[in-house]
Amino acid sequence: MMLWRSVVGKLWITIILLVSFVLFILTVMLLEFFENYHIDETDKGLEATAIKISRILEEHDQDIGLEIAWELIDDVTKVIIIKEDDEYYYSPNHLNDSEKLPISYLRDDDELNQVFTDDHTVRKISSYFSANPEDEDEARALIIGVPLPANESEDGAVFIYQSIEVMQETTKTTTKFILLAAGVAIILTTIFAFFLSTRITAPLRKMREAVSEAAKGKFDTKVPFLSYDEIGELATAFNQMGRQLKFNMDALSQEKEQLASILSGMADGVITFNRDGTILITNPPAERFLQSWYFEKGNEYNHTSEAVPSKVSELFQLAVSTEKEQVGELSIQGRFWVMIISPLYNQKNIRGAVAVIRDMTEERQLDKLRKDFIANVSHELRTPIAMMQGYSEAIVDNIASTEEEKNEMIKVIHDESLRMGRLVNELLDLARMEAGHIQLTKEQVDVTPFIQKIIRKFQGLAKEKGISLGELLQGDYVFMFDPDRLEQVLTNLIDNAMRHTPERGTISVASSMDERGLYMEVADSGSGIPEEDLPFIFERFYKEDKARTRGRSGTGLGLAIAKNIIDAHKGHITVQSRLGHGTTFSIFIPRNIE
Repeated sequence: MMLWRSVVGKLWITIILLVSFVLFILTVMLLEFFENYHIDETDKGLEATAIKISRILEEHDQDIGLEIAWELIDDVTKVIIIKEDDEYYYSPNHLNDSEKLPISYLRDDDELNQVFTDDHTVRKISSYFSANPEDEDEARALIIGVPLPANESEDGAVFIYQSIEVMQETTKTTTKFILLAAGVAIILTTIFAFFLSTRITAPLRKMREAVSEAAKGKFDTKVPFLSYDEIGELATAFNQMGRQLKFNMDALSQEKEQLASILSGMADGVITFNRDGTILITNPPAERFLQSWYFEKGNEYNHTSEAVPSKVSELFQLAVSTEKEQVGELSIQGRFWVMIISPLYNQKNIRGAVAVIRDMTEERQLDKLRKDFIANVSHELRTPIAMMQGYSEAIVDNIASTEEEKNEMIKVIHDESLRMGRLVNELLDLARMEAGHIQLTKEQVDVTPFIQKIIRKFQGLAKEKGISLGELLQGDYVFMFDPDRLEQVLTNLIDNAMRHTPERGTISVASSMDERGLYMEVADSGSGIPEEDLPFIFERFYKEDKARTRGRSGTGLGLAIAKNIIDAHKGHITVQSRLGHGTTFSIFIPRNIE
């Protein structure tokens, strides 16, 4: 009873019984299978040999047929060929008369005689050679009879037979191996089962003790007592702990998933700190913020690092010490971040803080663009308004003594009013373009004459300044674009080149076309553009002349308008420049633009 109540005993006995039962069934089935298999195979082989002998006798002369037939059989297989009652032949491997089956036996046996009377194959396991036919252990033989063809003998047959003992020799050998394997398997299973049982129960006892200790005082769930062995005790403790753990884990998992979804979906960065400043949780925007800071410090980004920017650390310490929300700003890699750090409470005590980090770069840039736009427009309008006001006051106060001086003042007022008009028109055009309201009137244009016409407009001014204005046009070709808008772009680029190219400088306009589209370039040997200004030249009110002197400088809107026109053609405009080595503007317009 003690053995049966032990886990070791249960496992050991169960495994032994299971393996023994399986091996017993398998052994019985294998023995039956092999015995039947050998008999069936021998039966098929003997019948096939008998049929083959019958055909040989039909196809060859008697002497040759018999000689061939005797070659087909082995030492343990005997053959009798009966053509008539007085004409029959025994195979040469009959060593003595005791091994020969009498013809009378074959004729008188009811089963074997059917090969003569019914003319079909017969088979029988005979105990003719046994001294006691009722004793199954005595020698027996498998006899198969096959009728001869009618042209050989109307009442003839081929009998082939073999001792059952020969067949059973192979079966006995197989049986020995199967029984030996089964015995070894049972012995090994016994050793393994006992070893496995003892190995399993040792950790189970330790697990039972650990679970019982964890369950004491923490979970009040009561479950039925399942069994009296170690597994039952472990199951009891585990069930007690499992119900409460499942409830707690489900609640925690749901809460964690909700928090993770909220954090990952937030556009603002969130960093949760422990009481000592250790980072507990970060979301993707916060990780990008920390990565930028590590990159700026020259270190590779380390996700497990607990270092944070000093500004964040200072605000964290203030939030923890003062127990109040702290706000600060930080600039990293050209981006502006606003941080709000609030303390976190564990019941009544502070257990850490949470920092919400917002990227304010875009807002700052928009605010700067708004301020710069107002400042630039005000600057551009202030000069002509001041000049118009000054000269008009001079005329009203009769400061000009001669008619010639008055006309000169009036001309200045007129020029400044035209300048203000151009500025306002360009601002309106740029606003319409940026709003997507630009209208293109596309048509097929002969490119070479089109560019030559624009160059001719500047030839007089180029001669006055001593500048060489040339062209590099590859053949005559037609392309579809808005000629008025593209003329506005090229005029602006050439005018800029004229104003920034010194005497004896060169300006060239080139164009080419391939299967992709139309290419145009305006290159000069002028002063060039500083490297730090290159990213901003297509912005509104950009001027290379920082002093914004009158006459030589434009409104600063030409390049912005040019870029919008090229964008409307689904193309792009780029610039390459080196200070003191000139500037090249490249334009590309693709084919099949809508």
